[in-house]
Amino acid sequence: MKIFRLGEMFSGPGGMGLGAKLASMTWEPLGWQIHHEWAIDNDAASCATYIQNLCPTEPHKVICADVQCLDMKALSKINAFAFGFPCNDFSLVGEKRGINGQFGALYQYGIHVLNQFEPDWFIAENVGGLQSANQGQTFRKILEDLQQAGSGYQLTAHLYNFADYGVPQMRQRIIIVGIKTCLNLKFLVPAPTHLNQHITARQALENPPILPGITNQEITKQSPSVVARLKHIRPGENAWTANIPPELRLNVKGATMSQIYKRLEPDKPAYTITGSGGGGTHVYHWQEHRALTNRERARLQTFPDDFTFYGSKESVRRQIGMAVPPLAAKVIIEAILKTFAGIAYSAITPKWQMAQASITGYKQLRLLEKRGIYVI
Repeated sequence: MKIFRLGEMFSGPGGMGLGAKLASMTWEPLGWQIHHEWAIDNDAASCATYIQNLCPTEPHKVICADVQCLDMKALSKINAFAFGFPCNDFSLVGEKRGINGQFGALYQYGIHVLNQFEPDWFIAENVGGLQSANQGQTFRKILEDLQQAGSGYQLTAHLYNFADYGVPQMRQRIIIVGIKTCLNLKFLVPAPTHLNQHITARQALENPPILPGITNQEITKQSPSVVARLKHIRPGENAWTANIPPELRLNVKGATMSQIYKRLEPDKPAYTITGSGGGGTHVYHWQEHRALTNRERARLQTFPDDFTFYGSKESVRRQIGMAVPPLAAKVIIEAILKTFAGIAYSAITPKWQMAQASITGYKQLRLLEKRGIYVI
């Protein structure tokens, strides 16, 4: 039996952790297990959510602390690691400050963990905007640091659209999987499972219906002006594309964010669920004149209904929007377990091929990019 002891950093409410648990449940009969060793986050509400849902009998495994003030030498040994380092400075809807922003350099604490424990494998997750931060230099620097951490890692980096893997949401995220070079194993990007059969917003929110009394289902009371505005917005439209009367239009100069007061399209996956934002960014029902509840957002993120989030309503919104969808995490972690078990699975070419440009040659790089393959 092979046991991977998993450590998590920037763990949030436990999207990655739940995905690992679900993958482990599938593979445990075959002799592969994932045991949660520790999870670290600096948000008290997120830590409470993680504890109550994933390790209620072992609360000490969740460390509520700022990684910048944490004594990492006190952490127990792990041989698997996951970290979704904060994406604020790389997000397309943020200020895009990149590696020099308040959160940009926090990935280095993940590097510290890799140097200290040299786990057999790791997963790093971030927003798609990371690839273009600082003209791509930030992404290259992060990949270089991950590749050289510990005794060296073989990386597979890909831009996933989670809707292609059964998540009812058009959510694009960069996932980097690293396996210790000395193990001579290569992670392959699992082939999409739902490429031509996306789960729709209607399917996610109505099948099955959300039962009365379920947690995190508080409905936000909309102001009369918001209700009046929504009456003029059809599914798929937003505040800028809908035919809204002049007196109900938003008087915001230079702002045309496509998600402002955007209604879902019932027969398509949802657009990206975010964790923050002011008025008009809460994701709106296709028929009812209201924002989604946190439970509905959680469903679009593939959290089960018995997964209760703790904290204020806005805190819960943030936790859900910032989390890794558990179903997406499960798919990727199962592929990692198959890689270690020597079990073949359907795979696709990763977006980025890990090679040195000086070896590949400029012309070859351009030819590969025309085929949708990017060499780092």
